[in-house]
Amino acid sequence: MIMTTVLLALTAMAGKKEPVKKAVSLADKRKAEYIFVQAQNEKLKNNFDSFYELLAYAHEIDPENTAISFYMGMSLLRMSNTTKERCEQGLALMKEHFEARPGDLYETTFYSDANMQLGHPDEALRALKELNERNPNRLELQVRLAEAYSHSGDYQQSNITYDSIAAIFGDAIQITSSKIENYMAMNDSVGAIKEMRNLLATAPQNDSYNLAMSGLFQHYNMTDSALYYLDRAQELAPDNGIIYLTRAEYCNQAGDSAGYEQQIYNALTAEQLDVDTKLGVLLTYIRDRMAEQDTTQRIDNLFTILIQQHPHEAKIHQLYSEYFFSKKDYKGAIEQLGYSLDVNPTDADGWRNMVILNMLDDNYPAAIKASEKALEYNPDNLDLYGYVAGCYHQMKEYAKAILIYDKILELTDSADLERQSVIITGKGDIYSEMGDDDKSIECYEQALEIDPVNSSALNNYAYLLAQRGQDLDRAESMAALALKDLPDNANYIDTYAWVFFAKKDYAKALTYIKKAVENDEDNHLLEHYGDILWFNDQKEEAVEQWTKALEEDPDNELLQRKVKDKTYYEE
Repeated sequence: MIMTTVLLALTAMAGKKEPVKKAVSLADKRKAEYIFVQAQNEKLKNNFDSFYELLAYAHEIDPENTAISFYMGMSLLRMSNTTKERCEQGLALMKEHFEARPGDLYETTFYSDANMQLGHPDEALRALKELNERNPNRLELQVRLAEAYSHSGDYQQSNITYDSIAAIFGDAIQITSSKIENYMAMNDSVGAIKEMRNLLATAPQNDSYNLAMSGLFQHYNMTDSALYYLDRAQELAPDNGIIYLTRAEYCNQAGDSAGYEQQIYNALTAEQLDVDTKLGVLLTYIRDRMAEQDTTQRIDNLFTILIQQHPHEAKIHQLYSEYFFSKKDYKGAIEQLGYSLDVNPTDADGWRNMVILNMLDDNYPAAIKASEKALEYNPDNLDLYGYVAGCYHQMKEYAKAILIYDKILELTDSADLERQSVIITGKGDIYSEMGDDDKSIECYEQALEIDPVNSSALNNYAYLLAQRGQDLDRAESMAALALKDLPDNANYIDTYAWVFFAKKDYAKALTYIKKAVENDEDNHLLEHYGDILWFNDQKEEAVEQWTKALEEDPDNELLQRKVKDKTYYEE
């Protein structure tokens, strides 16, 4: 790129040593200044390539112009692939301008900040001191100097500078807070507490000051004093939610669970506490209760209170939806997300989540409806089209599902081979369910040609071959490769077991089906388990597993025959 070339040129110029230093003519100085002005104009237009080109050209004409040198130094520091050497070169160029014009506000401030960031605190302080001497009445410069002392570890000098600021401009809460931080960094509890007492003396009825004093005492484990000022703050501002939160933390540390619950309740019902803070508190509270496997109604009650306070706050409904989702209460999650979308109907992520929730709840028509809404805001989101195809698949509307898959293939980038393979695998699965094995095999072959390690295609193709009793050695290889990618996937382990079952290697099939059932959370592999047990001459255990499978799928006629007649495999 042009910018990279120019910046490399800047680096070379920065390190270039001319054997003989020639005087720059007045004409060249004027020419360089003119080009520098043009460079700045290009920068204002965000034409950075032109800016760097003109900057390098101006410096080449007049290397004595320190303003040009300064901006070259900045450029070296801001390179995306800058190195330590380039940074030091950049600082050296910027230093030329600082030494020539130390009173320039912007340039010297930037030079000081750069030195502080690059590990040269002494030089950063020197620059700021020079600038302060030339601008004694600029508050922001004195604050910068105090901060620089603090960053360099000279906390005492930092506080002296803050005292000077207070003497000129008057005391302020920001100055006191900074001084207290310095005292705490020096482990000077006496100084920190004294500073806080001085501030509190200026406004003893200020609840925030009393709360800050409480926090300081708590930091130094002076619990009685901390609680005294916390009580004082609450007397002054009984509706301040922050005070309730602080007291809740005290209760939590003291192991007072009842007190903690009450203070959390008080905080969440406090009108003065903003919604975002309440949601943060509630999120922490939910996590703590779930970690304790709390099944009481406390969380729901708190959500009810918050919704009563803020009925049109989408964030509350979103968090409530996430809470229901964590409990696998998909209907509750859908209801709350619906309220959120009523408030914020353009929430693209919300509509996408609504699609997923309805799919998890097996409400595929609702998922398709939500997908249509989501696609209004995400017209190029191919994942959403994939959800729609998946819904039609589950609804056994196979023709519609295939049409959607074909549309996804049309929209997919030709270089996105992984997505192409996945979509073609989906089509293969549909043809398999339709009983069109030839088209299914054709799709699986095409998917694997595009992506030979597509684990879904490998597994599903292997299972189809096992069902047909065809090309079982290849089926075993494909199932093993899929399993290597996802070794704990219950379905993949089941396929591997079923291939061995088809090969009449019943002992090995039993080994893998047991592992598959152990990893199966939905109990949908029990029929296979029973089949394999039967052929391992464990017929009572087989019937037991079939019976369990029938409880999960009571309308399965084949399972009914296996359980009732116990002669299915003997006919």
